[in-house]
Amino acid sequence: MIWATRGWDWGFRFLRDGGVDDPLDLYDAVFATAGEGPTLLVNRDGYTGLRFPDPKGRTDRSGRLIPHEFVLWAGMGGDVTTAEAGRDFIWPLVEHEYDSKWLTPTPPD
Repeated sequence: MIWATRGWDWGFRFLRDGGVDDPLDLYDAVFATAGEGPTLLVNRDGYTGLRFPDPKGRTDRSGRLIPHEFVLWAGMGGDVTTAEAGRDFIWPLVEHEYDSKWLTPTPPD
């Protein structure tokens, strides 16, 4: 999967690149016409784009709510049909990883 988010002090980064050389190309293709809402589920070309606000309500230093955006490969999300179901499926898989990175002063690699 591809996972993009930001932390307290660092801007948007890919925390997971899905094993592709340039995750930005695939990320852009999936989210290109997805809209700007805080919660989103979109299926495009065999991929699922998922966006939701941080489940713990965390914000960045400027007070902006932190979004988490994922690109999931076909079949990865099972029967996910809503953004809320997607969040409930994916968040337990990454929650501890994000907890350890959110407040780090430098962006993760």
